[in-house]
Amino acid sequence: MRKQYDGLSALVRGEMKSDVMSGDVYVFVGKDRRRAKAVMWDGTGLCLYAKRLAKGRFAAPWERAGEEALVLTMTELALLLEGSECVLRKPVSPAPWTPADSSLRFV
Repeated sequence: MRKQYDGLSALVRGEMKSDVMSGDVYVFVGKDRRRAKAVMWDGTGLCLYAKRLAKGRFAAPWERAGEEALVLTMTELALLLEGSECVLRKPVSPAPWTPADSSLRFV
């Protein structure tokens, strides 16, 4: 957990093949799962958030995710950063709304 802005954004670009300035939140958890860092672009600059749990460990939902990037809702991200073990055990947010008729036109 020694990396800061440049090191973590290099991981996002190099390993994940993503743009750190996309507005997504990228979370990195230490080996012992007691520390986590989140990097995100807020439109004006790169933000780095860090958290160390006083008790317990962060959940490891990525162990069940496979090779693909793990995508969390804001609620699931909040649960993960709070140290909850319930992350991704059950869906906590409804599925995104999509219009039933894609031919709708707004005039």
